[in-house]
Amino acid sequence: MKLLVIYRPVSEYARKVDEFVGMFKRLHPQTKIEMVSLDTREGSATASIYDIVQYPALLALRDDGSTLKVWQGEDLPLMDEVASYL
Repeated sequence: MKLLVIYRPVSEYARKVDEFVGMFKRLHPQTKIEMVSLDTREGSATASIYDIVQYPALLALRDDGSTLKVWQGEDLPLMDEVASYL
């Protein structure tokens, strides 16, 4: 399982996302976290594949890439809620 974070690194919510991911890594070091910039072709394509329309977006994914849960928008979920899917 892994956590995919799609966001814009140069935006008003980038610091909030970075702090969330940093704290999550400290609390759950075994979790794979992939940060994807929406400003890249890969990031834009990934957002399109998963139908992401609000940013930042957090996706809990199975190893085969299928989606367990998606959170979108500026209000980030609780860390325990994210951990429960991973």
